[in-house]
Amino acid sequence: MRQVFIKREGNPRLLLFFSGWGSDERLFTRPVMEGYDYLLCFDYSCLDFDYSLLEGYQEIRLMAWSMGVWVASQVLQGRDYPWQLRLAVNGTPVPVDDERGIPEVIFQGTLANFSEPVLARFRRRICGTAEGVKEFLSYAPYRSVESLQEELAALYREVKERPIAPFEWDMAYVGTRDKIFPPAAQCRAWEQRAAVVTVEAEHYDAGVFNRLLIGEEELWTKR
Repeated sequence: MRQVFIKREGNPRLLLFFSGWGSDERLFTRPVMEGYDYLLCFDYSCLDFDYSLLEGYQEIRLMAWSMGVWVASQVLQGRDYPWQLRLAVNGTPVPVDDERGIPEVIFQGTLANFSEPVLARFRRRICGTAEGVKEFLSYAPYRSVESLQEELAALYREVKERPIAPFEWDMAYVGTRDKIFPPAAQCRAWEQRAAVVTVEAEHYDAGVFNRLLIGEEELWTKR
């Protein structure tokens, strides 16, 4: 796993963000909330995590998106940190599942047929609109098709081998237009596990992420 400080100023509080599959630091290098350092995690070809980077912070806001929700659940389970809020966005702790995540046949099909055209279609689906795709591509990760396929394969292996992590989340944002993690599946996955907030958003929604990153309090308040 890559862990990169996008902002490191010696602040007492930390924004810890687990991005989704296929990301790099370009996608979420955006303005962030005042008074917080900002650590971004991505590239889950290997799940090794440097816990020393979290030491010394008085408060930590955790945010995870898409497959990053599962990764964060796995690497942070059993760890006691001063969580301010743990927020999942368009993802679940059971990411490859017919009822609570991405249907198995779809995940397997994407992996088996992965190519440049498949990646292009995937990006159109996560953004939903031509305008959304254009915005996404302005921050598109500098990752090769080969590296993205390797990461996807590694994630699939790990998801199938590891049990569901008993990590607690406070709140889950569910995008009503998500075409990757079906909204109904997300809602089932979070039943009795976290407060669910539905938002009119695609799987990747720049407006929602920008508001979360700058720390808009309405979005960071448990419902």
